[in-house]
Amino acid sequence: MTPNLMGLLALTPLLVLLLMVTRHDIRSRRIPNKLVLIGLVLGVVLNGLLPEGQGFNSAIPGGLGWLAALRGSVVGMAVVLPIYWLRAMGAGDVKLMSMVGAFLGSADVLGAVLATFIAGGVMALAVVLWSRQLSRMLLNVKLILLGGFVKMSAGQAPLMNDLPVSVGKLPYAVAITVGTLGYLVWQRVGWM
Repeated sequence: MTPNLMGLLALTPLLVLLLMVTRHDIRSRRIPNKLVLIGLVLGVVLNGLLPEGQGFNSAIPGGLGWLAALRGSVVGMAVVLPIYWLRAMGAGDVKLMSMVGAFLGSADVLGAVLATFIAGGVMALAVVLWSRQLSRMLLNVKLILLGGFVKMSAGQAPLMNDLPVSVGKLPYAVAITVGTLGYLVWQRVGWM
């Protein structure tokens, strides 16, 4: 078996869990803690039990080790936690990114987060264009930026709870799944 195929097969549990969580998020707008916890534990255990390599997503597939998986989980959570604090992302999304980090490790979870932000932005733009609410969205962005500037000038934290009329909410597990899968495919194809 080639190293590329072996690395992708080792990520099968992550892919299955992401698809299950995404399906649930689309249907109920909630990310089940049970699935995320199972994924988090599975990511750490697989990285600890598989023969040591440079990670699932590397030319030398194998586990990262227990500590590297835990570090990846913490980095995945830490990068998106400020967005949750601003109330622009749900807690389930933060936990899901932590699960992704447990599988990928700290370096690759950063790439997955970046790809997730790109996927989320494209999704949001597509939904806004489809629903013909682009002008409303641009007005919201303007009000958010101005409101944030005023609050920061007054020494307050700019929270997203004073938003104008929303143009809609997205099941962000879709963006996390598309971004993570896109990043993994991009890495495996060799466009590094």
